Amino acid sequence: MARNRVLIMVIVVVVLLAGGAYLVSRVVGGGGQARSIDLTVSGSTMTPDTPTAKQGDRVTMTITADKAEEIHLHGYDIPFEVPSPGGKVTHTFTADKSGSFEMELEATSTHLGQFQVSP
Repeated sequence: MARNRVLIMVIVVVVLLAGGAYLVSRVVGGGGQARSIDLTVSGSTMTPDTPTAKQGDRVTMTITADKAEEIHLHGYDIPFEVPSPGGKVTHTFTADKSGSFEMELEATSTHLGQFQVSP
């Protein structure tokens, strides 16, 4: 009888520890990392065309473009004002919204790609 109680207690402890570890991994593992994303715009093409991050990540996004123009990250409402041909512009922000966010050449509304943020 005492042996069964010990076995039941061991099983309960293992289940609680496994459940706790799962919950911690869901909360901690979702984001919060520093992430650098380098993008290149040439004409109406952005490489890579689908940059990714996790919600909660601290993103440093740098865009290099072949001409002076504004590349807009919708959803986060961040304008990347490239100052001159071959110029770079960098913004750092927290990816606090999950989803798919369009990136476009602002002057012509030309679609360049999607910034993907997973939960």
